[in-house]
Amino acid sequence: MTSPLVETAYAKINLALHVRRRRADGYHDLESIFAFAEDGDRLEATPADTLSLTVAGPFGGALGDDPDNLVLRAARALREAAGVGRGAALHLDKRLPVAAGIGGGSADAAAALRLLARLWGLAGDDPRLMTIAGGLGADVPACLVSRALRGEGKGERLGLFTDSALAGMPLLLVNPRVPLATGPVFAGWDGIDRGALDGGEPLAASRAVRNDLEPPARALVPVIGEVVAMLAAAPGVTLARMSGSGATCFALFEDARARDAADRAIAAARPGWWRLVTALR
Repeated sequence: MTSPLVETAYAKINLALHVRRRRADGYHDLESIFAFAEDGDRLEATPADTLSLTVAGPFGGALGDDPDNLVLRAARALREAAGVGRGAALHLDKRLPVAAGIGGGSADAAAALRLLARLWGLAGDDPRLMTIAGGLGADVPACLVSRALRGEGKGERLGLFTDSALAGMPLLLVNPRVPLATGPVFAGWDGIDRGALDGGEPLAASRAVRNDLEPPARALVPVIGEVVAMLAAAPGVTLARMSGSGATCFALFEDARARDAADRAIAAARPGWWRLVTALR
């Protein structure tokens, strides 16, 4: 029996997110500092004649059997673009909450592109991967890279932080188990352009600015404010904020001991919340 190839769909973190304006194409011009956790969903692939996808895991039930799942859309697009005559049996272990502001389907689609490029013998830096990613969603290009990045436009203009000190920084993700769709959050943005992101080192730049989607997300799901407050009050925290359009929030810590202590405290106080103890890539 052939052992499957495996790829991680790394959880995406928006350390900062500025909304600048609404574009004619319906997207918003954004400026973001992306970082990625070491952990995420798990995607497997084995050779097959056709393309198929099964989904399991703690949050697999939230996806159902959607034939238009982003993983399958990514797979079909790559197979067509590369002229591949083979398929793949894909299996997604959905470990991250759905509609949670940490990549979700975008990270899964990006993982599918990386994984199938390996399975089908394509170069990892084949430009068709990024072209397909851009057509699947605003966050998919960043998730394809899954490294510390500055993103602009709708998310397609990316710059890599080659000297970032973020790698290995202890990270705690917390979600109050409330799904939050992106559309209503953007609709609740007040339309005020509060200025550009700072330049320079990503952590310092992020601490100096904000997530413009946090206020409208809090208006829709007030418990987000409680999550951020609990994380921000933890000893040893470096930065605490909501990620993306929510409702997942994150905290970066000075060391793993402080992170683990915060995790234990939140687990005791709010045992129903989802948590992930991890670190930045």
